[in-house]
Amino acid sequence: MRLKGLSKIGLTSRQKQIAEIVRLEGPITGQHIADKLNVTRAALRSDLAILVMSGVIDARPKVGYFFNGKSTLGLLTEEVSVILVSDIQSSPVVIKNSKSAYDAIISMFVADVGSVYVVDERNLLVGVVSRKDLLKLATNSNGDMKTIPVVMAMTPLSKMVMVFPDTTVAAAARKVIDNQIDSLPVVRCVDKKTKDYEIVGRITKTNFTRLFVDIAEGREVSHHD
Repeated sequence: MRLKGLSKIGLTSRQKQIAEIVRLEGPITGQHIADKLNVTRAALRSDLAILVMSGVIDARPKVGYFFNGKSTLGLLTEEVSVILVSDIQSSPVVIKNSKSAYDAIISMFVADVGSVYVVDERNLLVGVVSRKDLLKLATNSNGDMKTIPVVMAMTPLSKMVMVFPDTTVAAAARKVIDNQIDSLPVVRCVDKKTKDYEIVGRITKTNFTRLFVDIAEGREVSHHD
């Protein structure tokens, strides 16, 4: 999947490299830029055109290319600021509220996740249960985990921190940090009056890490399940 944010900005790794050369050495001719990158002037024609049209650099006859004030860090910040949660979210792991705590443990183990989301008979989100929740339940209970309802272990919807598909990645990361949690459910509002939500994804620290690695390596950022 092509990342919406990067496609809006439209900069490849080489274009960012060109922008940095112009920032450090501008005004500079296209031929000098080509020499630095060990390519032909013709090979850079489309890259330079994109950079000029996007406003990153400008060009003047008999002068060359010069920088318009955006640093490499600024370009990265601009990229991240338009990336949405829906661009990098993973598929959620869900369990019915009629299931047991033991069922939640099995779901976590099979999917290799740190938490599962609990939904009701209408598939609306009602809570989340984490490894920590299940460990606490097992420690404080002498009963069989197979007979204890998962709702006894979950954090209810009213206490959950959530994000929406159109929440920016930066805002989602801030929620993870501020609330000291490992993941967030991505939800769609079904009914504003009753505050009913359908879970459509999850975003984790791993998603954030993959995002920044992909950006650093100049690759398109992909959706990860």
